[in-house]
Amino acid sequence: MPFANFKIPAGSLDEKQKETIVTRTTELYVEIYGERARANTMVLVEEVTDGGWGIGGNVLTLAMLQQPGDGHEDA
Repeated sequence: MPFANFKIPAGSLDEKQKETIVTRTTELYVEIYGERARANTMVLVEEVTDGGWGIGGNVLTLAMLQQPGDGHEDA
């Protein structure tokens, strides 16, 4: 059974956006494995409590992610 697990910051996506993740991920697996995969594909979208995750040893919050960048992002 194809399986995908997305962990996202709580409150960062609305229901329509989460639905889009599920449907588009399912379609991707169907492209790869064929139509037989559709009925058995599981996509899990989990919301992680704000401040309950981090990158590079630093705890991050949704507010931190929503701040404008420092101008050094890759184009």
